[in-house]
Amino acid sequence: MSASSTTSVRPGAMSHRQIMEALSGLLLVLFVAMASSTIVSTALPKIIGALDGSQTQYTWVVTATLLTATASTPIWGKLADLYSKKLLVQISIVVFVLGSIVAGFSQTAGQLIAARAFQGLGMGGVQALVQVAIAAMIPPRERGRYNGYLGGVMALATVGGPLLGGLIVDSTLGWRWCFFIGAPIAVIALVVLQKTLNLEVVRRADVKIDYLGAGLIAAGVSTLLVWVSFVDSSFGWVSWQSAAMVGAGLVLLALAVWVETRVAEPVVPLDIVKQRNTALAIVASLAVGMAMFGGAVFLGQYFQIGRGYSPTEAGLLTIPMMAGILVSSTITGRMITKSGRLKPYILAGTIILVAGFAGLSMLDHETPLWYVGIAMGLVGVGVGMSMQNLVLSVQNTVSLKDIGAASSTIAFFRSLGGTIGVSVLGAVLARRVSEQVTSGLAAAGVPAGSTGGSSTLNLGALPESIQHIVRAAYGDATGHIFLISAAIAVVGVIAAALMRPAALRSTVDATPAAQVAAEEKVPALSK
Repeated sequence: MSASSTTSVRPGAMSHRQIMEALSGLLLVLFVAMASSTIVSTALPKIIGALDGSQTQYTWVVTATLLTATASTPIWGKLADLYSKKLLVQISIVVFVLGSIVAGFSQTAGQLIAARAFQGLGMGGVQALVQVAIAAMIPPRERGRYNGYLGGVMALATVGGPLLGGLIVDSTLGWRWCFFIGAPIAVIALVVLQKTLNLEVVRRADVKIDYLGAGLIAAGVSTLLVWVSFVDSSFGWVSWQSAAMVGAGLVLLALAVWVETRVAEPVVPLDIVKQRNTALAIVASLAVGMAMFGGAVFLGQYFQIGRGYSPTEAGLLTIPMMAGILVSSTITGRMITKSGRLKPYILAGTIILVAGFAGLSMLDHETPLWYVGIAMGLVGVGVGMSMQNLVLSVQNTVSLKDIGAASSTIAFFRSLGGTIGVSVLGAVLARRVSEQVTSGLAAAGVPAGSTGGSSTLNLGALPESIQHIVRAAYGDATGHIFLISAAIAVVGVIAAALMRPAALRSTVDATPAAQVAAEEKVPALSK
């Protein structure tokens, strides 16, 4: 135990009260980021309708944020291993708020997408740095209990965000306040963090940030996502455009891997990624990321466009999924702290996730709401049981000096899964809606182009007869994209099943190999 005590003196000496005080600021930061994002999820149909945007632009308002968050997350994590975690959290909040304010003043869908991309830089910092700070304060064995608080705040933000967004859009304030409203909360978060978060800064002289690797990853992923958004609509699957974009994307990603194997401080540390449990956790995180973002983005659109509910009503109808996240993350966190085991809960969560998506794949524009609620609840339970615990499984395998890189790596791939998921599912939805609207108009004897140049998302500008056709198209097409999600989530189940069981260590920093091996054989429940 002497090794443990010496390695954990610095952060491990924090009392429960000190941890809770610091955690209050961190959770408020997370609430600001998540609430600002989920507010938009319910309001987005009306926002894009007001800006006369297309389904592709609807998807890219979300994708742009996720893409820049994904690209910046590893850089934030690496910086956290080199500089003040507290200062970096504060900087990321400021960037996020500035992006939100600029988004609120957008006059076109294109401007909104650009503002959301800038906002994503701050979101990537918040997502990575909150996890990093918590990992620097609390040993993995005890972190399950505190992850319950984390899951509760995430659920509150995810539940309250859509409701607040719906109320704002339906009120006299207008949709722009969906972006402005986060500013005062962020100021409070900055003040709280300034007083409560105190982590030791370990400075290094040989600081080298892998900006080239991050840039190549962002460029490669962006190229492939742009291709997914426009293939089969602007050009064919087999065309010179497809060949050029796919080829360029793959070359950029191959160059990124090559760079990561040669730089001194890789943005995605391959020695961490190559570990079995880490690699499998990454694969599972891709599936969970698709669930978390895809569910929030397209369910709000389903209720509003496909079913005709108001933004406020759409927010209320998503409560079953958020309640599932809240309950499952809280209960699971305490059970993990008591048992010291992760794998059974992650595996169960991914299985439940598949069941939830399979249920949502049966949706059409007339599905009973009680059925939709049960399926959403299952998705929420699956996300709550697996999302934070996948991060914890990776943090448990690395030393304190690498906790920033490890945490940001898993957050990076989760965001990447969400980015790819939203983009791919959005492209599939756009195509199926277009096909069904065209066939619906033909069946009704209405000539194509009768929308008068208005976006199909701006239902108020369409004739009543066409509104019914558009609603049915969106309602029926949504089930298809969740069938794809269910198939991808099966990969998460396989990855979770292949993970090696490992006991959570009781120290903040990694213990010597011999002690870790001993703890894996006999969990020290008395610690």
